[in-house]
Amino acid sequence: MPIERLFDIPPHQLAHFPKTDAIATKENGAWRPYGTQEILDVSERLALGLMALGVEPGHRVAIGSGNRSEWALVDQAILRIGAVTIPIYPTSSKDDYAYILQHAGVNVCFSGNADIHAKAAGSGVAAHCFTFDRVDGARHWNEVLALSDPARLATLHGYEAAVKTDDLATIIYTSGTTGRPKGVMLSHRNIISNLESSITRFPVDHEARAISFLPLSHIYERMLMYMYMRTGVSIYFQESLEDLGDRIREVRPDVFTAVPRLLEKIYDRIVAKGEALTGIKRALFFWALDLGLEYDVKGKGAWYGLKLAIARRLIFSKWQEALGGRVRVVASGSAALQERLARVFNAAGVPVMEGYGLTESSPVISVNDLRNDGLRFGTVGKPIPGVEVRIAADGEILARGPNIMLGYYKEPNLTAEALDAEGWLHTGDIGELTPEGFLRITDRKKEIFKTSGGKYVAPQVLENRLKASRFIEQAMVIGENRKFPAALIVPDFAFLKDYCALKGLPFESREQVIADKRIIDRIFQEVQAANSDSGHWEQVKRIALLPKELTIDDGDLTPSLKLKRKVILAKNAAIVEGIYGE
Repeated sequence: MPIERLFDIPPHQLAHFPKTDAIATKENGAWRPYGTQEILDVSERLALGLMALGVEPGHRVAIGSGNRSEWALVDQAILRIGAVTIPIYPTSSKDDYAYILQHAGVNVCFSGNADIHAKAAGSGVAAHCFTFDRVDGARHWNEVLALSDPARLATLHGYEAAVKTDDLATIIYTSGTTGRPKGVMLSHRNIISNLESSITRFPVDHEARAISFLPLSHIYERMLMYMYMRTGVSIYFQESLEDLGDRIREVRPDVFTAVPRLLEKIYDRIVAKGEALTGIKRALFFWALDLGLEYDVKGKGAWYGLKLAIARRLIFSKWQEALGGRVRVVASGSAALQERLARVFNAAGVPVMEGYGLTESSPVISVNDLRNDGLRFGTVGKPIPGVEVRIAADGEILARGPNIMLGYYKEPNLTAEALDAEGWLHTGDIGELTPEGFLRITDRKKEIFKTSGGKYVAPQVLENRLKASRFIEQAMVIGENRKFPAALIVPDFAFLKDYCALKGLPFESREQVIADKRIIDRIFQEVQAANSDSGHWEQVKRIALLPKELTIDDGDLTPSLKLKRKVILAKNAAIVEGIYGE
């Protein structure tokens, strides 16, 4: 049978490649797998339990949790009724929980742990709140299973049969860098069309394993969860990033997804280990690293190929082992990936494929593919089958296809701004298509600013160059309506501590070290190096060092790690005035 609804996917898996470990979560120190048949059985019982609570087709049920098997099981149950899944980021604030639950009209909510439950239940919006962890005073999700009434199976089957492929499947509230979250409405067709097209760029099969740790509350990881199920890939869920390295080595995944920030951290840890080596081992490490940074997908001749083969055997094989030793593809998305990282990981035999998309496009618009000459560094690949891309006169990327959202929930005016009469989604990103058909992103349309001299500056381009420095952990380029661009920089304090020890400089505290003119000057040297490829008007002229990382918890970043520029500017207003007031 064709896959027309998201709950058609597990039966498809059962028919074609039934699994004993279709999904799994680590519980009490051991992996707890669910087979394909068990997914169908448990989701059916959950659906009947939800019906006993009054959930009917079209009702909204929320899930606020890290990645775990319960997330997937509850989601399937909701969809089988014809109800709508409302995912919420575990890290969202109590106010955002209250807003989303109220705005979506949620009556039943599932929370992963005590902290999330406090935010969800504390809002007083949902009538029924359940937890996946056992939490004192809270109702456990097993209670929903216990409410299952087999006598209502015929009603459930009727609900399932009534669900159409164009029906609303989920409302995903985008984190947004300003204002309240917007509810993106996606249909079953939107997501299924996207996963079917994405499979063509997906070099793994039903014998593969995936580890899933990016939030399922984001459409990126969630679409891939459905795609893994569709292709028979076993999914091992990982709720926390704290012991991710250990779990990766246990699972030995063939595929996983990552955001550039994670890849940057992996790279920095590897380089730090290289720095600790001595003698010939150290020399070999940095020889291999330099070789990797020169890597080109088109090849660089037989001599380079021989050297790369040696580097892969002696050095890069250890990189592969650190990621389980079997990785065939790492899909990178959510933000721009530094080109040097794409080069060095691919040189190391860890194929990192950068893609591009939005929640509004379910999400993939384009993605690189190592096969069939489908990879170009510095691009986000070619558009996937069925998705059209064109560049507007002002450089904005427009996309059209069956993956494009139904609209924003309760926001017809915002929907009209994003979707034009011909069905083109206005992405808000600036980019270009190469003669070969690869899409290159150059900046966010709304984040491009104009200096007081009337010159336009694309901050993301500069920020990515700055973050290539080992001295720099985070950077935000500023300068709207100012005389020149400047940057707020969070140093990599771990690296800086080692640097100070090497140079005999004091490192008594973060506040002390960022006030040291020698450190400021040294980091500004890195800024000048990053400036070298920029026009004079867009070069960063001054910097200010910040003592604390920009975080989600402090409200500086969205849950998908994008900079909340207005928030950061407001928090650091005095520092910004100091930059321009001198």
